[in-house]
Amino acid sequence: MAYRNICNCNNYCVVVVVLFMGVLSSNAAAAASNSFNVMKFGAKPDGKTDSTQAFVKTWASACSSASGQANAVMYVPKGRFLIKAVVFRGPCKTRRVTVRIDGTLVAPTDYWALGNSGYWILFIKVTGVTVVGGSLDAKGAAFWACRRSGKTCPVGARSITFNWANNIVITGLTSINSQQTHLVINSCNNVVVRNVKLIAPSESPNTDGIHVQSSAGVTITGSILQTGDDCISIGPGTTNLHISNIKCGPGHGVSIGSLGKELKEDGVQNVTLTNAVFSGSDNGVRIKSWARPSTGFVRNILFQNIIMRNVENPIIIDQNYCPNNQACPNQSSGVKISQVTYRNIQGTSATAEAVTFDCSPSHPCTGIRLQNIKLTYMNRDATSSCKNIDGTSNGLLVPESCL
Repeated sequence: MAYRNICNCNNYCVVVVVLFMGVLSSNAAAAASNSFNVMKFGAKPDGKTDSTQAFVKTWASACSSASGQANAVMYVPKGRFLIKAVVFRGPCKTRRVTVRIDGTLVAPTDYWALGNSGYWILFIKVTGVTVVGGSLDAKGAAFWACRRSGKTCPVGARSITFNWANNIVITGLTSINSQQTHLVINSCNNVVVRNVKLIAPSESPNTDGIHVQSSAGVTITGSILQTGDDCISIGPGTTNLHISNIKCGPGHGVSIGSLGKELKEDGVQNVTLTNAVFSGSDNGVRIKSWARPSTGFVRNILFQNIIMRNVENPIIIDQNYCPNNQACPNQSSGVKISQVTYRNIQGTSATAEAVTFDCSPSHPCTGIRLQNIKLTYMNRDATSSCKNIDGTSNGLLVPESCL
């Protein structure tokens, strides 16, 4: 009887193990069937063969895989893959698509090959897309040289753009030498940008790190931004933006604006930047608007826990932006700036004036707060200046508050 019980148990266990292994095999097969490798669609990892259409076909297969699947994977293995301007369009049947990149995407050496579309890699009308790892090499140097020479050049391409996209994650991505902005988030909702590195030389024109506009619920964290323009630029219609644990420099700092170029323009509100380090950048935290009429506004902004290292203009509001002094009647901005807090900002300024508030004479800044600021210039106290502004200050204040 005891022997029979043991046999029955063993038989039962064997059946359970077989069933369990079957489930695992079934899941593995399902996962494998829902993973799409660009090389199986003809992409070549030699950095020379045009793999654009292979990427388009891979995306189409991943995006249109069985409706209701939890996740499809578009996989880019190790190697260098040459692609021209490409559009990854949604909506997809799959609930989530992960673009997993172990290799490097390379733009053509001939900058004209990307045309005048303004983009290199474009995701449009997608939901639930995650881009993981990998590198983008836009080979922007020749394009920058064209711009500097005064010759006829294409408009330039942003390296990776998300238009009208929702529930997006970009993590672990490196982008180098973009022709123009590295990463654009436009008309999107619920986007997380995490642990990215965006790198271009300090003299490279218009190579903003990240540009956000007309978007809500964007989080940028744990990223290194070394550019020839703004590390992060924040355009009209941006709400509920949270930036933390970034390193900026070289570059032009974190800028809200330029705003107010158009008469009718959406405002910027509920923006937080916290735990950031700026090193050798042309600006620290900046709000900038055109000196012309506008319905735009900036409100409920918090800059806190920031270290400045040899930064020009560590804290600046400039509402007198007007290149070439054209189309700026009365040199006065209509953008209304209010409820901006600067808290726990310390370090060194590369300019004697570390705090500059140059607000609009027709729409003065209101509700500006300075709390615990310590910025020095060449081992002595820096200075500050205020125009057309109302606010309060408390705590340690170096330079002395002009509010």
